Amino acid sequence: MAVGPFDSSIYRMLLRDEEVAACFDDAAQIESWLKVESALAKAQAGIGLLPADAAAAIEQACKTCDIDPARLAARTGRDAIPVPALLALVREKLAAEHADWLHFGATTQDIVDTGLVLRLRAVCDIVDARLRLLLQLLADLADAHAELPMIARTRRMPATPTSFGAVVAAWGAPLLAQIESLAQLRPRLLRVSLAGAAGNAAALGPRSAELRQALARQLDLVVDDLCWHTDRSALLELASCLTRITAALAKFADDCLFAAAPEVGELKLPAEGGSSTMPHKQNPVLAETLLALHEIALSGDAELRRAAVHRQQRDGAAWLLEWHALPQTCLAAGRTLQIGLALLTRIEPNAARMRANLEGVHGLAHAEAISFRLAQQVPRAEARELVKRLCKQAANTDANLVQLVAAEFADVDWQAVVAPEAQLGDAAEQARRFAELARAT
Repeated sequence: MAVGPFDSSIYRMLLRDEEVAACFDDAAQIESWLKVESALAKAQAGIGLLPADAAAAIEQACKTCDIDPARLAARTGRDAIPVPALLALVREKLAAEHADWLHFGATTQDIVDTGLVLRLRAVCDIVDARLRLLLQLLADLADAHAELPMIARTRRMPATPTSFGAVVAAWGAPLLAQIESLAQLRPRLLRVSLAGAAGNAAALGPRSAELRQALARQLDLVVDDLCWHTDRSALLELASCLTRITAALAKFADDCLFAAAPEVGELKLPAEGGSSTMPHKQNPVLAETLLALHEIALSGDAELRRAAVHRQQRDGAAWLLEWHALPQTCLAAGRTLQIGLALLTRIEPNAARMRANLEGVHGLAHAEAISFRLAQQVPRAEARELVKRLCKQAANTDANLVQLVAAEFADVDWQAVVAPEAQLGDAAEQARRFAELARAT
């Protein structure tokens, strides 16, 4: 039985991201730990700290070990860490004179944290590639509809005209920032951990800094001479970045859900979700799932922040909590990007409904434009109060604001004033500027 929906065979088509999940399964963890142990031996041999034949034997043993994760369970249950059990199985494949050199001077946290970093590098690559694809789709959508008028809504109520392209640009702008955040984060995240049992590299000897450099070269990671056993800030940065990605796509999803409601009808979404009893139902499953995944990412992000206080020089409790929260956040972000890509390829704007909703029943969306035009003839405060009065009159008498103001100020070409294209401001420029920036990523 699956503990959570990410691992469930029932829910896997809805919530599971196979690519990201593969970075966190038992096999991937074991592979990453073996890779670090092998690279450590090779790095130690390379600078003369370990016999070359021992390093070759360790490398061969790590490459050929086919470890069943279940064989690590009993000892991990006792030790609360998996590496001692792993080392015992690797040593079974080594001659006695070589076995003593395995894991020489390192501690479990060095192996687990460096292995995690190797797998997080793959996660970052997946996220980065999907983000760039998503931005290209958003760029195309913004560019194609840069001048398509629609009603803007503030505080959930109709406001003034804008363009659908500008709305799309607002969806995509936060993702531009996350591309940059991810790139800036990599040197702080993708770093070797090699500091020994208490973080002072005592067992690694006087050449520990040189050894860290050698290990970093072996694994193509950044070297950091400061121990980060208790410094989890880079992991927090990653979780925050991923959560911001899910937030941007949750906003996109929420806007889509509103715009696709039949009574609004400004967007058409994929109709995939059926009902067990209502034949007419076509539920917006993809958009709903984006909202749920953001909440999951938020929970994981918050849990990681609670786990950020690693007491003294090592902390088993905080570390264990981190192992639970970080994969959930990565899985939620990965699946969010997959769904975002699927949704963006299939949404369709309805220009006719956008125009109809913009005009509305009473033409109130044009109140700002009318007020500013009247301010050319009467004092601004007077113009504002006049338009407020006419808005109330329109709503109470089922009249149209434009017709009411035209009756009092017949010398103005009000149709030109209230033409949506005349009220877009720099909406089209924003859409095209976003498209330009997105395509440049």
